[in-house]
Amino acid sequence: MISIKKAVFPVAGLGTRFLPATKANPKEMLPIVDKPLIQYAVEEAIAAGAEQLIFVTSSSKRAIEDHFDKNQELETELARRGKENLLDIVRNVVPDGVSCVYIRQPEALGLGHAVLCARLVVGNEPFAVILADDLIDGNGVSCLRQMAEVFQKYGSSVLAVEEVPAKDTDRYGIVASEPIEGGIKKITAIVEKPAPSVAPSNLAVVGRYILTPRIFGLLQETPKGAAGEIQLTDAIARLLKEQQVLAYQFEGRRFDCGNKLGYLIATVEYALKHPELSNDFGEYLSRRTAPMSKTIRGSN
Repeated sequence: MISIKKAVFPVAGLGTRFLPATKANPKEMLPIVDKPLIQYAVEEAIAAGAEQLIFVTSSSKRAIEDHFDKNQELETELARRGKENLLDIVRNVVPDGVSCVYIRQPEALGLGHAVLCARLVVGNEPFAVILADDLIDGNGVSCLRQMAEVFQKYGSSVLAVEEVPAKDTDRYGIVASEPIEGGIKKITAIVEKPAPSVAPSNLAVVGRYILTPRIFGLLQETPKGAAGEIQLTDAIARLLKEQQVLAYQFEGRRFDCGNKLGYLIATVEYALKHPELSNDFGEYLSRRTAPMSKTIRGSN
């Protein structure tokens, strides 16, 4: 059985929706409670069996490298103070046996180009692509782990999908599909950001992919598409003509942390699950929302 040992993280984007917070700090380093978005993505990849983490970065993303690097000064100080719990947390940001590789994307030419930049490191084997903006709570089993099990069974590329409101199809890659079993479907067509009037469905691709290495050759041949970028969706559309590609409706909840509202919702939901904060934060929210409820009832 072929397992997924390599995961690619396209992290070269500018994060303009979160300016000025992202002027000097990568959007992937924005925290959800006490961990940055990129760490949640990395933990998901490791839980699915990844042993090599490949970050496609830009010159402004050094903070990501620093986060996953060893910080001897910090570790020494924590040890001196007897902060063993915090020391364990810092040392296990990247577990033993997992390596990190950093590749510069020389130009901002889109997701497809970012994935293509990882070709020499990935080599001729299947791999995962994770977009940290999409934070997914897999209800005990990570989304990528679920997808890896689908890949193990079928040996085909797998895209994570979910239903979105019909009015929002122009924000996603949208698939047409045929059911196979459970949440698994065979993709028959894929279109990048179609208008609602022409979208083949409301089944949208979200930020998790498992791809066969054939995608690299197709990306190499894919011309610039929407927004003058090399679109991963366009290469996948060509892959459909050669290989089966599956859509998987994962179990869990996705938070779109690429926009401010989704980021705030994710922060609240994860705080309510945090072992140290859930009770106190839940009580605070109850107190905070109680006056609002009274105001609403009083206006009726």
